Amino acid sequence: MTIRLETLPNGLRIATQRMDTVETVSLGVWVHVGTRHEAAEVNGVSHLLEHMAFKGTARRSARQIAEEIEAVGGYLNAYTSREITAYTATILKDDVALAVDIIADILQNSVFDETELARERSVVLQEIGQAEDTPDDIVFDHFQKAAFRDQPMGRPVLGPAEIIGAMPRAALVDYMGRHYAPPRMVISAAGNLDHHGFVDVVARAFDHLPPGGRGDAVPASYGGGEEREERELEQAHLVLGFEGFSYADPDYYAQSVYSTILGGGMSSRLFQEIRENRGLVYSIYSFNSSYEDSGLFGVYAGTGPDQLPELVPVLCEEIRGTLAGVTDDEMKRARAQLRAGILMSLESTSSRAEQIARQIIFFGRPIPIDEISARIMAVDGASVRRVAERILTKKPTLAAVGPLERLDPLPAIAARLRA
Repeated sequence: MTIRLETLPNGLRIATQRMDTVETVSLGVWVHVGTRHEAAEVNGVSHLLEHMAFKGTARRSARQIAEEIEAVGGYLNAYTSREITAYTATILKDDVALAVDIIADILQNSVFDETELARERSVVLQEIGQAEDTPDDIVFDHFQKAAFRDQPMGRPVLGPAEIIGAMPRAALVDYMGRHYAPPRMVISAAGNLDHHGFVDVVARAFDHLPPGGRGDAVPASYGGGEEREERELEQAHLVLGFEGFSYADPDYYAQSVYSTILGGGMSSRLFQEIRENRGLVYSIYSFNSSYEDSGLFGVYAGTGPDQLPELVPVLCEEIRGTLAGVTDDEMKRARAQLRAGILMSLESTSSRAEQIARQIIFFGRPIPIDEISARIMAVDGASVRRVAERILTKKPTLAAVGPLERLDPLPAIAARLRA
């Protein structure tokens, strides 16, 4: 399953991985643009643009876009994150040209009809409302805001309702023209396809992309702090974390192993001690989010308000306890979990296409699975301890939503982490 990469004269990168044992192909365009590239006055434009791309082109109506892909049993999808916007399709191998044509059409010929825009603003406002009504979702936006306050990296992907409700058509057109340029795009495909044939189809379809601008992002500057929202809920939702590592950091893989040991599964320290042994939570896990120039490491917990006084000290103790080192068994389990997850992803065409695209955007090249596996297996106890020391020297960040009367202030929690 060799990965092949080719760059067109305009800078558009095309990557494929052939998988002969399947009858499908997953493909898409990953654009190196997201929330962190937005000015404050258009926060949410990346996500709204992603929605509007499917709402009609000079050649197809929104209904025709949906009907054409579904007529061959395929489906389209899209998402927006803080650094990437993606437009994807999964189809049978004989329908690759159609899927490429549809995605090329929506990214080059979208009309952004005013009536459709008004309708889609309403849809996104409902999506914002749904997120606000989901405390174990919105707490992560609060965490991001507290960690990167007053900067693009800390703003919500969906944007504020007041900005989305008034977003003009010109903002979408201008943003797309500046950021959707060939050098900022990767077209990736995995499945039963021919590389040269796919490159020819893409080159013909993507023939009038705008030159665009540089699209530079404001550097991320982690600050730490807290963001609390009192609500009448049955549970308190909190995220406690620190600055993590960027994709380029030498400890990138060691951080993943550390996170798995601390709270990455049912055998992890947090799950065993806090849920199984003490019954203080229903859900608890650790996570790490890497970016180009920074990252976040954190722990999410959902608990009853009466459990907060016991939960927080135990949580701090477990996090601090990793400074004393980890066992050989913990290392073996964590490395096996990560390696197995990567190998299992090889069986999914959509996972492979996305993984390849993201690697090209953030690492500049597709990374062979054997290389990733070797880096994970090379992580040892000393690496994990170094990661714990690096993370815990940072100022903590706390986000919480729910009944928080019994939640300690951040300085008191920070003191427990240093004890």
